Amino acid sequence: MELLQNGHKNLVSIKPSELPLLNGAALTLLNSLSETHEYYGNIDPSRVFVTKVKRIIVKVGTAVVTRSDGRLALGRIGALCEQLKELSSQGYEVILVTSGAVGLGRQRLRYRKLANSSFSDLQKPQGELDGKACAAVGQSSLMALYDTMFSQLDVTSSQLLVNDGFFRDSGFRKQLSDTVNSLLDLRVIPIFNENDAVSTRKAPYEDSSGIFWDNDSLAGLLALELKADLLVLLSDVEGLYSGPPSDPNSKLIHTYVKEKHQGEITFGDKSRLGRGGMTAKVNAAVCAAHAGIPVIITSGYATNNIIRVLQGERIGTVFHKDAHLWTNIKEMSAREMAVAAREGSRQLQILKSEDRRKILLAIADALEKNESMIRHENEADVADAVVAGYEKSLISRLTLKQEKISSLAKSVRLLADMEEPIGQILKRTELVDKLILEKTSCPLGVLLVIFESRPDALVQIAALAIRSGNGLLLKGGKEARRSNAILHKVITSVMPDTVGDKLIGLVTSRDEIPDLLKLDDVIDLVVPRGSNKLVSQIKESTKIPVLGHADGICHVYVDKSANFDMAKQIVRDAKTDYPAACNAMETLLIHKDLSNNGGLNELVLELQREGVKMFGGPRASGLLNIAETNTFHHEYSSLACTVEIVEDVFAAIDHINQHGSAHTECIVTEDSEVAETFLSQVDSAAVFHNASTRFCDGARFGLGAEVGISTSRIHARGPVGVEGLLTNRWILRGSGHVVDGDQGIDYTYKELPLKA
Repeated sequence: MELLQNGHKNLVSIKPSELPLLNGAALTLLNSLSETHEYYGNIDPSRVFVTKVKRIIVKVGTAVVTRSDGRLALGRIGALCEQLKELSSQGYEVILVTSGAVGLGRQRLRYRKLANSSFSDLQKPQGELDGKACAAVGQSSLMALYDTMFSQLDVTSSQLLVNDGFFRDSGFRKQLSDTVNSLLDLRVIPIFNENDAVSTRKAPYEDSSGIFWDNDSLAGLLALELKADLLVLLSDVEGLYSGPPSDPNSKLIHTYVKEKHQGEITFGDKSRLGRGGMTAKVNAAVCAAHAGIPVIITSGYATNNIIRVLQGERIGTVFHKDAHLWTNIKEMSAREMAVAAREGSRQLQILKSEDRRKILLAIADALEKNESMIRHENEADVADAVVAGYEKSLISRLTLKQEKISSLAKSVRLLADMEEPIGQILKRTELVDKLILEKTSCPLGVLLVIFESRPDALVQIAALAIRSGNGLLLKGGKEARRSNAILHKVITSVMPDTVGDKLIGLVTSRDEIPDLLKLDDVIDLVVPRGSNKLVSQIKESTKIPVLGHADGICHVYVDKSANFDMAKQIVRDAKTDYPAACNAMETLLIHKDLSNNGGLNELVLELQREGVKMFGGPRASGLLNIAETNTFHHEYSSLACTVEIVEDVFAAIDHINQHGSAHTECIVTEDSEVAETFLSQVDSAAVFHNASTRFCDGARFGLGAEVGISTSRIHARGPVGVEGLLTNRWILRGSGHVVDGDQGIDYTYKELPLKA
């Protein structure tokens, strides 16, 4: 059956041998799965069963359909209906179980009671409203809303009110199944609710002897009776946590294993509005899963979680009768991934230089060999990004065309042919006679790189890590999840057994980032590639050193002595060659004299001919009659830029140092003294004279590739290549030397040739 959102047309067979740490039972399970399913690369191993889903029951709780004040959460209900309409149009059989009638009725009756009360009535103690009356009033309102919303989407819905006693009658159960099947054949969405208005049961519901006690257990019962393939329970939290979700020490449980988790979980408060809460959901999920119906508890606050569940994403908590077999095929924990990467790094360093070179050459070959599959996965990511309405700049960064893949393979080969960086002797000193101290290069250890929606960055970073002998953990943007998954698979598939495929780990969930940032005893450097906000958040969350790649607020200053043809060429290239790049020009500064001789207008027209939208500072906006910017610290990442007029080179320097991001700056001038002033006083990682800012790139600098461009001032600055991923070790070679209070030692500190 075709899955949602385009990307699932490209399915590749699952190979159990490619999944880590399988025990015998898990192998049996996955061998069975591989014979009957096709496995799309983005589907988590514990979610493969979604490829078989045809009939789905969705249960939405009171806390999702209503706000904290009891009013309906119209936005969430609208998003729910849109998802169910989408599923129905894709051929799924959709059944909805909804709560919310009592809460909605209570809110309406409170208002009605207030409207009908006299002043003296309001002075009296106000008793609790009758729950059955609330249910009767709320039910009609809730169903009227669903009917209206589904009608707007050209979907027909139907209401089925049931009590637990009905299910004791086998005739009723058969009639119910027949009715639902008929409705589903007609593409009608059945909406179930417990008929609280006439229910004979009394609280506490957990002690009732009935067949079901709330809408969660009703959903579980219906899943069994109606032979559903999947039950999704929507909650007001992401899933089942090990403790109250508000507790920062609680962790989301992705796969529930009864034998493991039943005694470990501490439940928080029950639902703030409904009867059930998480305890009721877990009880219903356990019962349904035991009967063979997979269940996923996830958040109903997100606008697309049901669709994401059916795409096989690892969200929420899954309950499955075979969950106990998955304990060894689950994703490694954050610590396990980091430790495995460190061990892989040490094994990589043991290899001869030529063997490390061969790994990189094999990666380059694999990229070219699998180009078609890589592009297919990438096209699915791009299609989803377009549907989601992402900006063109992000889609540009996301896209992997044939020429980009070829360029990546070429850059990997260039890295392979670089001089061996590990174990290089940087300095040799004779401390005393026959006591030789060597300063040598060595890997940092384990890198954690959190990068933006550029899948090509994954290849560059992985190649740099291998060349520098480092272990690596990668977390890419969610928009590139398919591209990242296939690229990671291609790269790790050529790793020799001596190193292992755990040298490079791909982190697939942002939930794991906080755990990784705590591992200062295993991870040696964090490189966040993104906004200043991201870098700041990472720095505040970890003790691990952070190599910050901040915003790319790059400037070009055109001085009064500039060669004007050269200036137009540089300005055009810096802005339009690749507007989404972090080294593209975002602010154009122009000497005031050029506003008098026509130079300013020529530069602006040159950019406007290329489709660049102009925003001005206080001086330029009035002179050019363009919109005034509200901040000089803005990275457009598109065909737009800010232009401002400055007094001279010193004003340009002050402007850049105040408003820039310390990334890359350029001066265009024929005055060498002015140029040297600019080059020496601008406090940025890269400063150019008469050259486009687009040259600030690891490959163009001859580094082969870059892990990022650092605006830090410690360890590495500017484009960070292999050298920036190395540190030093000191090796001392003696002949039985001892300190003994430095008595009788004659320190020579003689510099020696690097090669003995």
